[in-house]
Amino acid sequence: MNCARDVAPAVALFRSLGDPTRLAIVRRLAEGEARVVDLTRALGLAQSTVSKHLACLRDCRLIDYRIEGRQSFYSLTRPELVDLLRSAELLLAETGEAVALCANYGVPAAEAVATA
Repeated sequence: MNCARDVAPAVALFRSLGDPTRLAIVRRLAEGEARVVDLTRALGLAQSTVSKHLACLRDCRLIDYRIEGRQSFYSLTRPELVDLLRSAELLLAETGEAVALCANYGVPAAEAVATA
């Protein structure tokens, strides 16, 4: 049994969600489908940035789109992703600030002070 191979798909999933922009897109799409213009407005990002991250999420098969006229409407492919986000929020609530303050993966001290 190869531990690295056994967890590789989960690692890839969490890496795909580990980018702040991609996570924000997924959280927005958890509310319902959206067009690129909706996402750029909601997230305050350039269209090219949003499109790049949408392509990544599509490659991971976490989102898909449907075409209506000249517009594309993006949505989550699996409702389980919403459950995963809810579980993560519950876990974070239970651990308090432990994850945010983690020396390896938490918010750097300078950022934590600036946002406090």
